[in-house]
Amino acid sequence: MKGLNCPLPILRAKKALGELQSGQVLKVIATDPGSVKDFQAFCRQTGNELLSHTEGAEFVFFMKKR
Repeated sequence: MKGLNCPLPILRAKKALGELQSGQVLKVIATDPGSVKDFQAFCRQTGNELLSHTEGAEFVFFMKKR
């Protein structure tokens, strides 16, 4: 998701999560600073678990599919 701005990182993550089985973990690397709030809200709304995220030059998220 590097180089993509909202809403593309969320849309691509949603598609990738759709291909996973329950309990599997998706790693997302984004460069959009707004992605932190976007992924937090996305996980709250969808019921997927945001396991962790790190911030720096890149933003790394680990999400567990519900």
